[in-house]
Amino acid sequence: MTPVLRLAVLAALFLSGCATDVANRYYAPVKYPPKDPSQVQILRAAPSRPYEVIADFQSRGESPKSVAKKAAKIGADAVIIATLGGYYEVGTQWASQDNQSHTYTRIVGTAIRYKQ
Repeated sequence: MTPVLRLAVLAALFLSGCATDVANRYYAPVKYPPKDPSQVQILRAAPSRPYEVIADFQSRGESPKSVAKKAAKIGADAVIIATLGGYYEVGTQWASQDNQSHTYTRIVGTAIRYKQ
């Protein structure tokens, strides 16, 4: 294997290891106009008022604000955020007592529109 080919293979492996893991699924039967991201609510639980789910977003290495931006592009009123994984302190069973409980490795956002 030539040095140039070897370098190209190593570069491809390195870049593929840095890629974010993204999965988007759209459910809305119509396309809604985009919104300003500042108008999209970031929720940690489902709201009590009626809504329809228009999309799900899953990824690594994103923030709730970046998921809200994606939701704004498809006209969502809000996005319900769930974070998964993360670091933890060995021996600490309760997340409320763990200094690492604010970390996560994966984020899931459910984009919603409120029903009128």
